[in-house]
Amino acid sequence: MKNKTYNRKKILVVFLAACAMILALMGRLVYLMIFDAQYYQKKAEDLHEREREIKAARGEIVDRNGVVLAANKTVCTISVIHSQIQEPEKVIQVLSQELQMEKSDVRKRVEKVSSMEKVKTNVEKEVGDRIRNYRLAGVKVDEDYRRYYLYNEIASKVLGFTGGDNQGIIGLEVKYEEYLKGINGTILTVTDARGIELEGIAEDRIEPVAGKTLRITLDYNIQAYCQQAALKVMEEKQADSVSVILMNPKNGEILAMVNVPEFNLNDPFTLNTGQDTGTISDEEKQDLLNRMWRNGCINDTYEPGSTFKVITSAACLEAGVVHLDDTFSCPGYRIVEDRKIRCHKVGGHGSETFVQGIQNSCNPVFIEIGLRLGAESFYDYFEKFGLLKLTNVDLPGEAGTIMHKKEDIGQVELATMTFGQSFQITPIQLLTTISSIINGGVRVTPHLGADILDKEGNVLKTLQYKEQKQIVSEETSATMRMLLESVVSEGSGNKAYIEGYRIGGKTATSQTLPRSANKYIASFVGFAPADDPAVIGMVVIHNPQGVYYGGTIAAPVLRSIYDNILPYLGIEKQETEALGEEENSTGT
Repeated sequence: MKNKTYNRKKILVVFLAACAMILALMGRLVYLMIFDAQYYQKKAEDLHEREREIKAARGEIVDRNGVVLAANKTVCTISVIHSQIQEPEKVIQVLSQELQMEKSDVRKRVEKVSSMEKVKTNVEKEVGDRIRNYRLAGVKVDEDYRRYYLYNEIASKVLGFTGGDNQGIIGLEVKYEEYLKGINGTILTVTDARGIELEGIAEDRIEPVAGKTLRITLDYNIQAYCQQAALKVMEEKQADSVSVILMNPKNGEILAMVNVPEFNLNDPFTLNTGQDTGTISDEEKQDLLNRMWRNGCINDTYEPGSTFKVITSAACLEAGVVHLDDTFSCPGYRIVEDRKIRCHKVGGHGSETFVQGIQNSCNPVFIEIGLRLGAESFYDYFEKFGLLKLTNVDLPGEAGTIMHKKEDIGQVELATMTFGQSFQITPIQLLTTISSIINGGVRVTPHLGADILDKEGNVLKTLQYKEQKQIVSEETSATMRMLLESVVSEGSGNKAYIEGYRIGGKTATSQTLPRSANKYIASFVGFAPADDPAVIGMVVIHNPQGVYYGGTIAAPVLRSIYDNILPYLGIEKQETEALGEEENSTGT
């Protein structure tokens, strides 16, 4: 009797538990069908929807006058959808033929089971159109954009280029990516359970938004002429490379930035040396490409040599440790501690004033005024002038100054620093600092970006650059303009002289490390008009063969550039007496 009662209770418990489970399942089902229906409906739709991306057109890059430098070319992306292919062998045959690909490579993509497989990107539009006309089931041809540079090598290391995904890699392309890139669109299609697109169901399409146009300060005509002049001297002097920068010293707008040899922006992964890359490793090739892409004006440092005497002069004049009529004696060297530091003129310049010292680019004069200033003050001016910070030019990869620690600057280090040795800076840093010294004394920010435009050319945003501090007085600035004009009219920079124009400048000849390699850098910095500078330029020639003095080979390059671009910029000749026609034998 007891056993029967126990069994009935057990059966009842099991029954009630089963009922509870059924009720719970029913409740859950009701919840899913009523309260969570939208979520699961979306999940079901997702299983039957296929999304394809529509690339946005990248914004153009135009020069200061609206000349288009970087635009877009319509290309195609060819893809296959495995579940929709009806004639796989024909698909393989056609794509292999039209895309000039190995059949085995195409077969791998065609036979791969995936929702969509890309076969090739950046296909020329006419090829894409031919493939589309075959009407092959399972083959998709989507129009896309590829960056196109209208002038191939012009400003290659400034503009930069984009990768396969149309994203900026170097130069302005990466710096202004946020404005140029645009927003990609999508195409949404519906498929059945087998993944085959359903006919008669309209595609959902979200249109892409094109990127904005970037207008830069660079002038195409000036850039092209500077590149031509740089190539000419590189060939004549069999130099390793030549850099040229032209800038407005009043506001830092860069008019030209050349680094020859440049490379073809429409083929950026082919070495510009013509070297056969089949015999080198991928790592070696990438290293060579990285070197080819480097912008020497901002990425590389060098010992500036005598052009740095402009900065030493300004610091010493500002500190009051030298005056224009101070006299010096140059026997051809100066002994500092246990070191005999030579002047470039072996026999010496004899007795000379400070004005003559800068005209002659006399090392002993600059050693003397540097020692008067002292290591601590010299370092403080170095810092005040902004040389220990980046210029913040709007290009990626700017290198910083390589400088002694203040406590490590002894008398010998100070002596060599006064004429531009034993430390390294970038060309853009030197040009920016000299600009700031001769423009009235205000530190400028060098830049290329000017405005962000819409497709109609309306200004959406004007790019702003921080106004910086006064680094020298207007009086010192005016004195430096006068001194540097005399260097061109009467001194070592006379080969930059152009009749009718007032030009100021400074020559330099520096030696690369190690000194035993006997490799030199010839350079010249010049500005015009000297009394109210509207343009400042710099020429740097790396490892010229034969005569390597900056005054002899670099100054004439800038003279030829100015001879053509000063009238172009609307700077008219003045009635001036021709000065400095005879070559000075300073050799700097």
